[in-house]
Amino acid sequence: MNPGVAYALGAYIVWGLFPLYFKLLDRIPATQILVNRMVWSATLVFLLLLLRRRWSWLRLLRERPALLGRFAASALLLSCNWLTYIWSVNHGHVVDASLGYYINPLVNVALGTVLLHERLRRAQWVAVGIAAVGVAWMTLGVGHVPWPALALAASFAGYSLMRKIAPLGSLEGLAMETVLQLPLALAYLAWVSHTGDNAFAQGAWSLKLLLMASGPVTAVPLLLFAAGARRIPLSLLGVLQYLTPTLLLLLGVLLYHEPFSAPKAVGFSLVWSGIALFLLEGLLRMRQRRAAS
Repeated sequence: MNPGVAYALGAYIVWGLFPLYFKLLDRIPATQILVNRMVWSATLVFLLLLLRRRWSWLRLLRERPALLGRFAASALLLSCNWLTYIWSVNHGHVVDASLGYYINPLVNVALGTVLLHERLRRAQWVAVGIAAVGVAWMTLGVGHVPWPALALAASFAGYSLMRKIAPLGSLEGLAMETVLQLPLALAYLAWVSHTGDNAFAQGAWSLKLLLMASGPVTAVPLLLFAAGARRIPLSLLGVLQYLTPTLLLLLGVLLYHEPFSAPKAVGFSLVWSGIALFLLEGLLRMRQRRAAS
């Protein structure tokens, strides 16, 4: 197997199996899981940078201090995405989380069109429209907006956009984001310690180890993804990314027995149809270009 495919598959499989980990922490408030994830991710990333002696990127931050603003925005979006995901898993919305990651690539396309002035072809517009109809159908059929899905899609699409325009690698960028998250995380932990509600301080060692594991659980798939993205075409990466929401959907329906009503099934079918059209159009366009060359 192409090493890049193996790295990308590893990242997407780990992300798709995240509910198995976060369900072990469902007794802990989502905000405390989030801040522990920030602290232990920052610790692991700092150790990796120390071992690899990769500090030259700090010179770029001194030369271009405006980058701090971009990374503050990406850190905020990443925090919102992490919090929404943790809350969704531990409150029985794994299916909604899968929907968010199904429509995320299409939200990326929409942001690229509006903010980066990228041009969409007609079939791509149709694909985005079909997915939007699917979300609207679920909203009407279920009786409420699937806000966890929309929040996950919007926050991760915004995060992807900020990382696209920020000139730092995956490890360095994650280091910058976790450093910016760290003071708020430590302040929150100090506050819950003062009120006597710190789950990490009061929990057994098994719970402490689970919370400490949030560092590698966060960083490892991100580093696998970065390694895979450098080795395989973007089109293949785009196809493989649907493994994550598919695993989430299977876990939500088959393992956690979340409801998958008829309106939700129809809505998902429309979203899948939009994605299929988008991928098919891209593959046909690629084949035409190869034939022309």
